[in-house]
Amino acid sequence: MEEASHRLDDELDAVTADDLDRDRGRAGNETDGRAADAILARVLSRAGTAVSEGGTLDTDYDGDQYDREERAALRRVAGLSTELEDVTEVEYRQLRLERVVLVGQWSRGTVADAEVGLRELAALAETAGSEVLDGVLQRRPHPDPATYIGAGKAEEVRDLVKAWGADTVIVNDDLAPSQRRALEDVVKVKVIDRTALILDIFAQHAKSREGKAQVELAQLEYLLPRLRGWGESMSRQAGGRVAGGEGIGSRGPGETKIELDRRRIRTRMAQLRRQIKAMEPARAVRRERRLELPNVAIVGYTNAGKSSLLNRVTGAGVLVENALFATLDPTVRRSQTPDGRAFTVSDTVGFVRDLPHQLVAAFASTLEEAAHADLILHVVDAAHPDPEGQIRAVHEVLSDVPGAMAVPELLVLNKCDLADHATVLQLRSRRERTVEVSALTGEGIDGLMDVVGEMLPRPGVRVDLVVPYTRGDLVSEAHTHGEVLAESHEADGTHLVALVDQALAARLKASAADAS
Repeated sequence: MEEASHRLDDELDAVTADDLDRDRGRAGNETDGRAADAILARVLSRAGTAVSEGGTLDTDYDGDQYDREERAALRRVAGLSTELEDVTEVEYRQLRLERVVLVGQWSRGTVADAEVGLRELAALAETAGSEVLDGVLQRRPHPDPATYIGAGKAEEVRDLVKAWGADTVIVNDDLAPSQRRALEDVVKVKVIDRTALILDIFAQHAKSREGKAQVELAQLEYLLPRLRGWGESMSRQAGGRVAGGEGIGSRGPGETKIELDRRRIRTRMAQLRRQIKAMEPARAVRRERRLELPNVAIVGYTNAGKSSLLNRVTGAGVLVENALFATLDPTVRRSQTPDGRAFTVSDTVGFVRDLPHQLVAAFASTLEEAAHADLILHVVDAAHPDPEGQIRAVHEVLSDVPGAMAVPELLVLNKCDLADHATVLQLRSRRERTVEVSALTGEGIDGLMDVVGEMLPRPGVRVDLVVPYTRGDLVSEAHTHGEVLAESHEADGTHLVALVDQALAARLKASAADAS
């Protein structure tokens, strides 16, 4: 009897423990669900997305911004009608906004990390020209191998698509081709992943010949393993009674169309690689010409304010827009330090978390600008909820560019007028040297230029000689490319004391020797 009583007590304890575990799991799931719902509510309210936060603000340094007017000529509207209510509508090319539903997965990190990731996806979708209607955020340890989110969640997304009348589902991750097909079979609308979304934005914003070729190459590399077969326009190869009972006469040429598509894509990719390679000599010549001056490369996360900073420092007047990947084509402009030394400033393509590897490979020639620079200005949006994550994302991309991580780096904490003081203090504690600026108001720009002048390499050869008046070009070059310490005018020529590079020093000494 005592043994039976002990067994009964043990079983009751086990049942109670199981009930407690189930209750804890149920409570945890409810907590995760409430957190996911709260994140979605904040994201869908559009608060803080890149395309809704106060619009685009211009300064006197941004120029006329004709590029933005040209981009706005393709006006997107919420709906299209076959009848024009106003005759002026004929002046605009109208493109209907895609109605999208977001799908995110929260497998690691904090609630704040999940919100930042979904908010960035919403900003990317709106930048691509879509209207975000609703979303689903799922907490699970790892993606479902079949549909990424599981059968139950996929049916929930299908119900949302039907309720809102959406035509696209955007997933905040890279999908395998099988996952994409399986999810489309359930939701019954087009499904795209994060990589396809970023590639679409790049295709919209690329303007130069090289930039368009790079984007097309990246798109084809992404498309090649995702071609679909067994469509109505293809024929299967079968014999006997296998082909649906048709038997003799049912044999076809095989799945020829998809093979032809693959061959055409590979041929086009080879052509694009040759075109990009043929553009490299011209880029190398331009780079060699610029190497006469010290070079500063501006890098940073997308929408961190790189173009605004370039306009503020050099007056370049490049496009400034409160959107992700607003500018893709590199821009090089000239500026000078407070002590009069000239240098060039190169603006590069913006980075993003989990930047598609196809883009990193295609834009290798553009990203090499950072490796050939004398100083990297790493622009950080100090007002962003996760600036440390943005810094890590930029460093991950730079680590794939040979030689870029060896270049001295200066962290430029932009938007300091909007940033939280505690966040700025945390960023100051990093090992990289930091400078706080506001490209919009101009705050801290003078201090930035002082630090740039201090960190740029100085010419290493000191000359003290008299340059004949007939070689005023050498004196001018010493002022432009070197550092003039003293200058006086004598009877035989210009007495010059300066720090210059070896090539200019040799020419100065030769001219002084010829005059004597």
